[in-house]
Amino acid sequence: MDVALLDALRTPFGKYLKRLSSLSSRELGAHVLAKLVERHPELAHADGVILAQVLQGGAGQNPARQVAFDGGVSTRTPAITLNNVCLGGMAAMADASRRIRLGEGTAYVVGGMDSMSRAPHAGLIRQGPSMAPADFVDTLSTDGLWCALEDSSMGVLSERVNTELGINREVQDEIALRSHQTAREARDRGHLTDEIVPLEVNGETILHDDGIRDDTTLASLSRLRTVFDAHGTITAGNASQMTDGASIGAVVSRDLADDWGRDPLALVRGYAEVAGPDASLHLRPAEAIERVLDTAGLRVQDVGIIEINEAFAGVVEASRRQLSVPLDIVNVNGGAIALGHPLGGTGLRLVMAAARELRRRGERYAVASMCGGGGQGAAALIENPAHNG
Repeated sequence: MDVALLDALRTPFGKYLKRLSSLSSRELGAHVLAKLVERHPELAHADGVILAQVLQGGAGQNPARQVAFDGGVSTRTPAITLNNVCLGGMAAMADASRRIRLGEGTAYVVGGMDSMSRAPHAGLIRQGPSMAPADFVDTLSTDGLWCALEDSSMGVLSERVNTELGINREVQDEIALRSHQTAREARDRGHLTDEIVPLEVNGETILHDDGIRDDTTLASLSRLRTVFDAHGTITAGNASQMTDGASIGAVVSRDLADDWGRDPLALVRGYAEVAGPDASLHLRPAEAIERVLDTAGLRVQDVGIIEINEAFAGVVEASRRQLSVPLDIVNVNGGAIALGHPLGGTGLRLVMAAARELRRRGERYAVASMCGGGGQGAAALIENPAHNG
């Protein structure tokens, strides 16, 4: 059975503690979902809602159910919240695809959301002495940015792997500059407008992503201090931005899309997840791409567009080298270094970006990939419907 990504939308992505910081993950997700249901009213009676949220501390029971309720989906539609760190939004799409192929349903809401600005601090005080001081942890770090296997910042871990793989500061800064340049061009051409649902916050209409820096140069990037190691290579300029945002879409059977008279964004042709052997991130996207293409009987040369999430510029470079692909087909409309990375909200953004670019270029196949905390990776293979009847 053919499965389709019917449509997908997202919020503008807002810088950490800036313009979107007053909105919860629930509000961000519901805003996009409401627009999606407005465009496709049939989704109000979808067979399920599958959404990712990484920073769930204090968010209340089953955030996906909350977003579905606020976003206009029937209360008879069940919902589940996924969390395999950054992979969650892409895994939600894959889960829906499997359910459709197994005959469990024909239409699912998928994607994810996170407000990094509103991640709470937490502490275990229930069992402590009544007069003892309380120690708190920052759940943004512990649940989102800290490798629980290595008990280390993912930045420190990635700094070490950059050294092991010989990825220097210069190539990382060049990837960062390209991310801002291509994101700016995509914004100015209206390519990002196709996927963004504007937000009204405190009387201001927010139309675009906050993180794109029009004046970025190699010189300005080279002046930034390293973050994790005084003698290292990772800076705030060549790593993903901490961000608030949501990406929500619909996965349906191809037959249902035809019945509704809708032209889907893409056909979902495959998905792969990989892990290990260690907790490093750099090569996981390439390994997931290799696996999903091998399962589909395709080669990397058959793919016209590749998304590799810019968790760190070093991840993009390491996976690009492993695949032996030129940078000019990777992240052609910018990546997380410029646009931001709202954890659960990123996975589906990568797929929708690849799908829309496939249609613009008339290419047949694209893959979207990412690494995830704990040394995991994922890749989704999609096909342009124009090449498949």
